[in-house]
Amino acid sequence: MIKAGMIGGIGPESTIAYYRHIVTAHRARAPSGAYPRLLINSIDFGAMLARLERDDRPGLIALLRTEVESLACAGTGVALLAANTPHIVFDELQREVSIPLLSIVEATCRAALAQGLRRLALFGTRFTMQGRFYPSVLGARGIELVVPDPQEQAYITTSTCTNGFTGCLIRMCADVCSKWCSHSNNARPSTVSSSVGRSCR
Repeated sequence: MIKAGMIGGIGPESTIAYYRHIVTAHRARAPSGAYPRLLINSIDFGAMLARLERDDRPGLIALLRTEVESLACAGTGVALLAANTPHIVFDELQREVSIPLLSIVEATCRAALAQGLRRLALFGTRFTMQGRFYPSVLGARGIELVVPDPQEQAYITTSTCTNGFTGCLIRMCADVCSKWCSHSNNARPSTVSSSVGRSCR
């Protein structure tokens, strides 16, 4: 069995969610009900955020490369980044690390296509909502992305970076999605985010 690794702490809520889902999915597939072999490297979210704020892509890649390689040195054969935002440098990072990385963006795209979804709402930090890494992958498969307006993006980013996806923020995202849905019953976006996976079909 391949030992998997996770870069966590970016943020803690999504790390916990991914861990729970991985354990549940693995146990459902394992006849014995065994738990997966999984290592979590919980890194400093502040260090990652500082590099993002000053648009230091080389610094962000170097930070993540060091942390992924620490997982590789511990014997993991595959790893994932337990948040959307660091996928801003996913392609560059994959070229520089010694083990394969699982892409949240690619997984989201496959899930959307499997469900026949063609218009998605994207919530996350402003780096995610304004980044090109989701549109470039989903757009190539004919999937449209809708993001909140600048004021909503600022609120969501500040709340996420300060408190994570709290109940209040989740309700706010749901309200934004509901507003979009009310504009057109024929073009309702579904919701995609690192911590909120609520469908708005």
